[in-house]
Amino acid sequence: MRHLRALCAIADTGSLRKAARQLGMTQPSLTTQLRRIENTVGGRLFSREVTGSRPTPLGRSVLCRARPIVAEMNALVSEVRLEAGQTADARLRIGSTGSRAVVGWLRRLRARYPDADTTIHIDVSANALLQMVAANQLDVAFVHEVEGAPLRVPEGVERRVLVEREPQFVALAETHPAAARPVVRLPELAADQWMVDPSVDGEGPGLRRVLAAAGLNPRVVYGDYLTAADLVASGEVVTPCQPTARSRQGVAVRPLHGDPLTVRLFLASRAVPVARTGADGSAPDTVVRTGADGSAPDTGARTGGTESAPDMAARTAAIEPAAPDPVSDVPVDVDATASGAPLDVDALFGDLADAYFEIAWASVAYRQWLVRNESPLLRLQEPPTRDELDILGLAGPAEVS
Repeated sequence: MRHLRALCAIADTGSLRKAARQLGMTQPSLTTQLRRIENTVGGRLFSREVTGSRPTPLGRSVLCRARPIVAEMNALVSEVRLEAGQTADARLRIGSTGSRAVVGWLRRLRARYPDADTTIHIDVSANALLQMVAANQLDVAFVHEVEGAPLRVPEGVERRVLVEREPQFVALAETHPAAARPVVRLPELAADQWMVDPSVDGEGPGLRRVLAAAGLNPRVVYGDYLTAADLVASGEVVTPCQPTARSRQGVAVRPLHGDPLTVRLFLASRAVPVARTGADGSAPDTVVRTGADGSAPDTGARTGGTESAPDMAARTAAIEPAAPDPVSDVPVDVDATASGAPLDVDALFGDLADAYFEIAWASVAYRQWLVRNESPLLRLQEPPTRDELDILGLAGPAEVS
């Protein structure tokens, strides 16, 4: 089973490095294991190409037999754990591609489910996390999707959109001439060397698309965002970064003019069958659907009052429809909280929305962006007062540098 799971992971991620990260092992170990498997079957199962690892004809044949076996084993384990749930502790397994909001989210979840064993799995690959949700290895996953580089959302996984277009800022050295400006234009960085993490799904292609659209062709190198701060501070590279990124010594975080780099933030979970008929036999309009392009519906103009996280979740969630349960036609989920009730994904989404706004509002640069753009996130709290706008330098007409 370990060998079959390894083959499926390599095929799903298209990369030995990503597969190793998903399986919790090193790339050399996975490479050695793959060689042993290929020696056992007597032929190559994957070919190494510039774009990644691709199954050979023999590999496709093996995968056709391996996937049903792995799926049956996953189902067997889930059923056994469900039957043992009378005595086992409740679990809540969440995943994320990495966000400063995760700390606040975990704090809220542990307060909501104090008796549950809550665990977090961080992975730079959103596609890997989505596969784990589909395989019932995670209950929910908070991921980002680079604009222009759609993720591979497995069948049976639904999405609740938290932020339709989150701007990506740029991290550059404090000594960089552009750092003196509140908003940076891409041409000001034309002579700089950009760095992206190749393990982050869609990041490289998304950046190259934006640079090409601006008529720029700077050098793009690959590295690990976790170790990028020193390179940025020294002026060696500039990198895209989340607008909630924490300030570091020698590093300036600035918005990009026009927000050319954006991502969609959403919470993924397994689809839960829902009732399709009301008391009069008609279908209730309770499921908010994504558009043909996967975008969330228009949330309308900004309101003046407060709005709770669950209200915001209900207003902005973009949920793909699930098929009805052929037996009971009522919501069913095998994942249970500490109280034994079905997993409340809407509540998890509301806690995530609260945690995300908390960290977004704590970032001065992002806070200014939210106010200038009248972001729907501002519905989570009272509108800023005049004094707050004065502090942000936004009391008068918005100015774009």
